[in-house]
Formats: sequence, structure tokens, C-alpha cells
Amino acid sequence: MSLPALQEEKTAIIKQEKVITPFQQKLRLFLQNKLAIAGSVLVLFFVFIAIAAPLIASQGIDEQELSKRLLPPSSEHWFGTDDFGRDIFSRVLFGARISLWVGFFSVLGSALIGTLLGILAGYYGRVIDSIISRLFDIMLAFPSILLAIAIVAILGPSLQNALIAIAVINIPNFGRLIRAKVLSVKEEEYIMAAKALGTSDTRILLVHVLPNSLSPIIVQASLAIATAIIEAAALGFLGLGAQAPNPEWGKMLADSKQYLVQAPWTLFFPGLAIMLTVLGFNLMGDGLRDALDPKGKH
Repeated sequence: MSLPALQEEKTAIIKQEKVITPFQQKLRLFLQNKLAIAGSVLVLFFVFIAIAAPLIASQGIDEQELSKRLLPPSSEHWFGTDDFGRDIFSRVLFGARISLWVGFFSVLGSALIGTLLGILAGYYGRVIDSIISRLFDIMLAFPSILLAIAIVAILGPSLQNALIAIAVINIPNFGRLIRAKVLSVKEEEYIMAAKALGTSDTRILLVHVLPNSLSPIIVQASLAIATAIIEAAALGFLGLGAQAPNPEWGKMLADSKQYLVQAPWTLFFPGLAIMLTVLGFNLMGDGLRDALDPKGKH
């Protein structure tokens, strides 16, 4: 091959390499992970049924027909009926709305507050770091579910208060993660250069520190949603979360536990929905972690 041809081929290869952005590289790594794709499909499936629940549900969530109580799965009632004769399939569909709503918004709240506290602690250090870190240590000293129960007991049993409790108990997880990331980022040369140029701390935090600390936040958020759904179901099971007649999955399990032998389908389908949703977020979170932090892949 002639020298001009070799140079043209080299130039074409360089151009092709330049086209691949860091985002595209991470996306490619994620798409190569079959388990992550499976998890994403599960998550998208439950998001879809949560949005389309009114169109898919065969009956209303509160339509009672005592003559049809505890019927097994059939062509009329795909998941059977509960002890009030309500269609379990419809209630599971609408339950996806509640569980995903609690999961997304509780994690959003804990991520925002935890990230803010973590950035302040990691960037300024000293007294601020000591106060915030000790606060995180105190919160982490309590088992998370017990702390959530205590918060709901103070605020009163309700779905909104359960959301607040779940958001509060997850704040330290985000805060400590971001604090550790900021401690390493703030020592980078571009941060030192920005300080030397007289850039304000607010601009440094928003323009330089936060964007370079987003990867662990995204990964932690995807995994935290799975945990939040389990915690919401646990609070609902204990009667501290969603209240009747809301079709929350944990509440459905609590209402049906006495029919475990007589009508196991009343527990099986809500439990299966919880398991598949949590599995989907966990698999997707693992895939995001491997794509955003390939060096940390085991």
C-alpha cells in the first residue's frame, strides 16, 4: 500500500476514534451488559404499566363483590380476587404507581440533600466536615428500617410520611459517597487553577465539582430506588405506610397474609411484583456502575 493511502487510512481511523464521545463509550459498555439490559427492560415494563394502569386494568381498584371473594386466577380475574372480591390484577397495576412514586421521589429528595451536605463537607472540610460527618454517623448508627419506623411513628402513618422517612434514612448514603468523591476531585489541577483565578466557591462547586461527581450519584440513585421500594413495602406491611384502600404492594401483602394457605395467589402476585421491580433496578444499577466506573468492575 502506498504512503498516501496509508496516511488516508490513518486519518480515517483517527476521525472515527474522535467521533466516539465518552458518553457513547459508556453507553456501549452498558449495552454490552446483558443483565443490565434485562434489568432496564424490567424497569421500563413496570414504568409502562404504572402509566397505562387505567387503560390495562380490567376493573376498578375498589370494586368489591363479596360473592367473588378469594377466587383463584381465571380468564375473568387473571390474578384472582382478594378477600373483598377485588381484582388483584388491577390492584397490582395501580400498586406499581405507588411503589415507583415513592421510590423515585424519596431517592430524589435524599439525593439532593445528601449531595448538598456531602459537597459542603468534602469541599470546606474542618468544622463543617466534622459536624456533617458526625450527623451521618449518628443516623447510620440506627438500623434504617427502625429509623424509618420511628420517623413515621412521630409524623403519623401515611404514604407521604413514609416517603419522607425513606428519604431521610437514605441521606447519609449519598452524603458520604459524594463527600469521598469531592475530597479527591478538589485536589485536581483544574480546581486549583480555578481558585488561583479567583473563581467563587459557588461557581467551582456547580461548574467543576458537581459535574465530575455525578457518576456515583447516578449509580447510587438507581440502586437506592430498589431499596426504597422494599422499605416502602415494609412500612406498608407494618401498617405505617399506605393506608386502605390504596393498593400498595406491601399493604396488599399485609392484608392477605392470613390467606396464605387458603388463597396463596393473594400474596404471590404482589410479592412477585416487588421482587421483579427490585431486581430490575438492581441489575440496571450494576450495569450503570460497570459502565460509569469500568476500573471498579470486579
